[in-house]
Amino acid sequence: MSDEIRDELPADLNAVDHVGAYDFPDNSRRRIPGAIYAFLAVVCVAIWFVADSRDSEIVNKGLLFAAVLLAVMSIITTTSGWKMTINESEALVRATREAGFPVGHASAQQVWRGIRSRPTWRIFCYSIEEPPARRALVLVDAVNGSVVERLVEDNPEATIPSTPSDLG
Repeated sequence: MSDEIRDELPADLNAVDHVGAYDFPDNSRRRIPGAIYAFLAVVCVAIWFVADSRDSEIVNKGLLFAAVLLAVMSIITTTSGWKMTINESEALVRATREAGFPVGHASAQQVWRGIRSRPTWRIFCYSIEEPPARRALVLVDAVNGSVVERLVEDNPEATIPSTPSDLG
């Protein structure tokens, strides 16, 4: 059992065992598999073209279909390989400015928007009071740093009675 093969995250994606500041991997790494898909599509077309001229029984139009699918995947993967210029810390600073109140606790999560999977930082922040009186959700574009969306509201959890005696 000890020699069993197990899946594991690459070291640069494993944030749990990482000590210190964590740099989220850049989405432009998606261009590597995109180039591999394009190369395989060209190889499939070349094999189909050479074998088709010889009336091969093994190679058929299925290989051409595979080449088309690989080419489509290459286009999708390559065009969704955005270069991120805004990291998590910069996104937190922009969200703090956009929230309009002094921020205490905040968290950032990377999400993707649209058909081309544009990377976006989703920042959720609370005001500095205890309990926080305000909260904000700010979406910051990870490519150009623009604020995509902003929602600021009073924290409804701050008005909930915390003990039975507060219920009256």
